[in-house]
Amino acid sequence: MLFNYKQRNNVVLIILIVLGSAILYSLRTIAGSLLSTVIMYTIFKPIYCYLVERWSWNRVLAAISIILGSFVIIVLPFLILSIMVIGKIAEFQKDPIQIKVSISRLEDFLAEKFNKLDLLENMTQKVSTFASDLFPSIVGGAAEILLGIVIMYFLLYFMFTKHEDFENQLMHYSPFKEHHAVKFATELKNTTYSNVLGQGFIAMVQGSLVSIGFFIFGINDAVFWGVISTFLSFLPVIGAPIVFIPAALIELANGNQIAGIGLLLWGLILIINIDNVIRFIIAKRVADTHPIITVIGVVIGIPVFGIMGLVFGPLLLSYFILTIRIYETSRLAAERLERIKSTEEK
Repeated sequence: MLFNYKQRNNVVLIILIVLGSAILYSLRTIAGSLLSTVIMYTIFKPIYCYLVERWSWNRVLAAISIILGSFVIIVLPFLILSIMVIGKIAEFQKDPIQIKVSISRLEDFLAEKFNKLDLLENMTQKVSTFASDLFPSIVGGAAEILLGIVIMYFLLYFMFTKHEDFENQLMHYSPFKEHHAVKFATELKNTTYSNVLGQGFIAMVQGSLVSIGFFIFGINDAVFWGVISTFLSFLPVIGAPIVFIPAALIELANGNQIAGIGLLLWGLILIINIDNVIRFIIAKRVADTHPIITVIGVVIGIPVFGIMGLVFGPLLLSYFILTIRIYETSRLAAERLERIKSTEEK
């Protein structure tokens, strides 16, 4: 039986769908690396273009410089901080007596003041589960992390040095019309800046303020808890308070009224409100990500990407919503065009 032209195209389309699905399934283990590549390209492309076009740098030199710089500025500190946090958690697990004493005092304090005896135990179990998802063993997954970094920078190098070809191919195979594709690229850049640079800056500021507050009021492990707050501050509103409120309550339970009340005021007045101020500035300059998108994105992202889910989850959800908006715009434009054609034919 011979196939006609349309049937052959349908068969080819089915084969493409099957092969594409198989490839996507095979790439699931490096999905984080692929998404990291898109983020790094979006963030550093203006710098790359500035080096090549304004300073007349060689493309290879500019790409390698950005790769080395981003590794030193972003990847290396992140790995060091993650290892430090995991080491501290392991230290707590080996010597849990101090933690148990603090929790016992806090339970007595809450039972006396608020009659909430089981609340702390349930909260502690949930935080432990969350921490185990957030900070998986870096030592056990060292090879996987190294492979992901190598893949990310390998792709990033060719995306920079061949960026015209790369972007032209994206435009060519884009399902949107050219002006919609350009709009999508602009919105994608703003969304990436808002989620990565904006949220990252907020997280660093809040984490630093938590450390400063702990130093001021004489609470131990100020740097460690500041780092924890930096990670958790990707969760809007509830991030940093997860750290400083229990710490303040523990100080109150231990009888340190000045430290407890002072840390509570420091957190509630300064740390929480600085979040709103920075978000307002970000919303005026690029785009602000709604807190609901961030929270849902984190819930989706952490089980899949671990700690990077704090960034990847909200980002993927934002990309998804952006795609829906572009699709809706294209659909409405097509319907409007059809109505105009129908009116002209009549």
